[in-house]
Amino acid sequence: MRVGFIGLGAMGGGMARHLIKAGHDVRVWNRTAGRVKPLVTAGARQAKTIAAACEDAAVVFTMVADDAALIDVVSGAENQPGIAEALGEGDVHVSLSTISPELSARLAEAHVDAGQHFVAAPVFGRPEAAEAGKLTIVAAGDEAALARVQPLLQVMSQKVFLVGGDPQAANLVKVAGNFLIAAVIEALGEAFALLHKNGIDAKQFLEIVNGNLFRSPIYENYGTRIGEGQYSPAGFRLALGLKDVRLVLGAADAATVPMPLASLMRDHLMSGMARGKGDLDWTALAQVIAENAGIKQ
Repeated sequence: MRVGFIGLGAMGGGMARHLIKAGHDVRVWNRTAGRVKPLVTAGARQAKTIAAACEDAAVVFTMVADDAALIDVVSGAENQPGIAEALGEGDVHVSLSTISPELSARLAEAHVDAGQHFVAAPVFGRPEAAEAGKLTIVAAGDEAALARVQPLLQVMSQKVFLVGGDPQAANLVKVAGNFLIAAVIEALGEAFALLHKNGIDAKQFLEIVNGNLFRSPIYENYGTRIGEGQYSPAGFRLALGLKDVRLVLGAADAATVPMPLASLMRDHLMSGMARGKGDLDWTALAQVIAENAGIKQ
């Protein structure tokens, strides 16, 4: 199948590579052209513009950082058509990004008005999972579009969950899931700070609780990073973590659901930004908590 792939950052590059390996005709575009070359070497075709990535493509994927970036590639610029204008009638735009449910609903409506389809398919997993094809994808959209894109999503992941016909449902699941991950980081940071100030080995503590009280790869992976102070290079930047917690709070506000823990984490993440930690891994939230406890990092 001919597909377009827009956004070749830490996540998108690995995902597009799996489509190429599966034998699909993949046309790639990225705002920073340097990220395109490795995919072309792997067998993709370089698209000079967003419109070229969409040309004759039955499905176009986007994997960009946030709402603003997605609006840019969908809307385009002067003399540079975006996806909405370039995509053919009946074709599908699949957003793999973590975006607001509100934007997802707007894009779905816009694509329907243009005679196109929109599927929201945000992913759970870090860059190493994208490279290994071990992502978990949550997808929602109309039945015909989901049937067309599901085989492509399966190529890039270990599991695809379909959560209905309303695209914004997938984005709600994603931001709620990221809220839980952030809550784990917050809890680990607080527990590790308490232990550190009492001279107790945090690594041994993690072995005790994650081996006997519960078993979770999230606790194991993030707990190890925090315990060893591995905040760089970032698999998922703290600045993006703040973005996602804000998305959770926006969705909660729209539904009149108090989320005091999310508010606390937003403030801690914002404190991290103020301290210049925005480009560190979002596990540096634990570093903020330690510093608040008077622990020198």
